[in-house]
Amino acid sequence: MSGKLVLCVSALGQSDGSGVVVAMYNISAPQGSQAVLQCHSQRMVWTQDRLKDRQRVVHWDLLRSGPDHAMERVVDMFSAGDQRIYNGYNQGRISMSKTAFKDGNFSMVIKDVVTSDKGIYSCNLHHHYCHLYESVKIQLNVTKSARKERRFWDGQKAVYVVLVGTTVVLPCFNRRPIWTEGNSQEDQQQVVHWDRQPPGVRHDRADRLIDLYASGERRHYGPLFVQQKMNISATAFTQGDFSLIISNIQLLDQGIYSCHLHHHYCGLHERRIFQLTVSPPVPQEPTDEPQFLPNEDPNTNLVEVPPHVINVILSEQRTHFLQQLGYILATLLLLALIMLAIVLLTRHRKKQGQDYDPRKVESPPLPTVTYVPTSSVKKECERSYSDMRPSMQEETKLDYKNNLLKEAEMSKICSPKAIDLDREMEKASWK
Repeated sequence: MSGKLVLCVSALGQSDGSGVVVAMYNISAPQGSQAVLQCHSQRMVWTQDRLKDRQRVVHWDLLRSGPDHAMERVVDMFSAGDQRIYNGYNQGRISMSKTAFKDGNFSMVIKDVVTSDKGIYSCNLHHHYCHLYESVKIQLNVTKSARKERRFWDGQKAVYVVLVGTTVVLPCFNRRPIWTEGNSQEDQQQVVHWDRQPPGVRHDRADRLIDLYASGERRHYGPLFVQQKMNISATAFTQGDFSLIISNIQLLDQGIYSCHLHHHYCGLHERRIFQLTVSPPVPQEPTDEPQFLPNEDPNTNLVEVPPHVINVILSEQRTHFLQQLGYILATLLLLALIMLAIVLLTRHRKKQGQDYDPRKVESPPLPTVTYVPTSSVKKECERSYSDMRPSMQEETKLDYKNNLLKEAEMSKICSPKAIDLDREMEKASWK
């Protein structure tokens, strides 16, 4: 049986027109699974009487009131009429009617009562075929005074006080058909049937599903698909298992199911109730595909064809779809902002590169050389150098190549020039 079943059992003893309700079950099964509504009874097991109905027996027992409280068998008799007395002393003085199993009179007659006959007698009826047992108790007291003879009920059993030497009849009657009739057509008197009450339908309007007789006769009711999915085992009356098997349970199968056990001969009328609820199907766990060796792969010679169909799966809930759409739009917006930042940064870098061109840097004009004393030349160089210091500080920010060019220019400007004043004076006088 697949799927899970949850059972809650409660024993009852109420009776309605269809029999005594002995149990109620609450069962839950997943959709698509198989459920078994268990209905068992050993009293319904059919065993044909091959011993000429010797399965019914009556026996009388005596419980003596002595200190040992011993129980002894007095007499017994089978339904076929065979009577057996266990104590030889009682032969001829204790007897039972040979027609007891026809008229239901199982009384025992004791002739010539003696004092040793006192005690508690029990009349026991056994029906092995129907698994029945009934018992009646009578207390016998013996007296020597006729005035003390009497019969009364002490609240639990009948009490007989009899005179010594008289004859007493201890009564035991049971005229139920189960004790007075034979097992004629016994296979037709055992039947099991299942019925179903859909939700909201009363018990007296339930739908009959299956009838099964001990003879093997089977009757199905309802539509064909219902007959095919509901069944009882063919060995039901052999094993006492009358469970109903329901295959491929669906939501329409919910309701109240009843198992009715009828044994008309044994007087058995029982009913078991099942409340069936169908739950959602159990999800199946994914199984790994079998691995094939390269030379055993069945798809080796297949040519893969690119799919031409695009499956778009939309969620049933609108809010879930809007939430996913919001995530996509936010991602696109973030990508757009990143691209814009990259473009702006690139443009800014290009603009800085165009503002500076090493070829456009103009060299400062060379100072005019005059014939002045050496001290004056030195002062002039220092003044020129001090005037150019601000511009040098600005130009130190250039690259290494521009700095080299600048140092070369500075060396030309600031290098002292040696002048011979005597020679220059002579040249001036000649002129």
